[in-house]
Amino acid sequence: MLLHIPEVFSKAEAASLRATLDAGPWADGNVTSGHQSATAKVNRQLPEDSPQAREVGALVLQALNANPMFVSAALPHTIFPPLFNRYEGGEHFGVHVDNAIRQRGGLRIRSDLSCTLFLSEPDEYDGGELIIEEMYGPQSVKLSAGDLVLYPSKSLHRVTPVTRGARVASFFWLQSLIRDDADRETLFRMDVAIQRVNAEKGPKDPAVLELTAVYHNLLRRWAEV
Repeated sequence: MLLHIPEVFSKAEAASLRATLDAGPWADGNVTSGHQSATAKVNRQLPEDSPQAREVGALVLQALNANPMFVSAALPHTIFPPLFNRYEGGEHFGVHVDNAIRQRGGLRIRSDLSCTLFLSEPDEYDGGELIIEEMYGPQSVKLSAGDLVLYPSKSLHRVTPVTRGARVASFFWLQSLIRDDADRETLFRMDVAIQRVNAEKGPKDPAVLELTAVYHNLLRRWAEV
């Protein structure tokens, strides 16, 4: 499931984060690449231990944990610390698939879902589309600053060359409580339906109570904790 999550940050918040990142010590983006990615990746990245990366990364995690759509869709077990990249002057990332396991220090996760949080407005740069291969063909993603796209880490994807301006984004992975993509999507769709019925009939309506019970029984069956 590919999901657009709008306004993880407001326009003003995204602009403030971007200003902090722009002052950082950008370096070769291959520092975190696996072997396959390193052959396709041409961009820059903010060092993980830089003050700017730590400050903005903490704010990203705080916003994600407070975002109901993100939590419902991802059902996160562990979120890998957010990273930050920058593309300009023809920089790009060729077709690749994300590593199945991500490790940093003592943290190791299975990468079930990949995330890109856009921090540049679409009219600030040309190119830079995130192209994600799905069952029904390639999907082109270029979102407003503060918006996020969530998609399975097993998907082939690429970033087209940026020929004008700069594309700045946060990218990261997460291990979900639900390993299977189809099961996770089923739970998300059920949660959306429950919220819709709840808004129409109230939390004590029998349909809401029954759907909620089914949701939690499936969650108990499928969750890996």
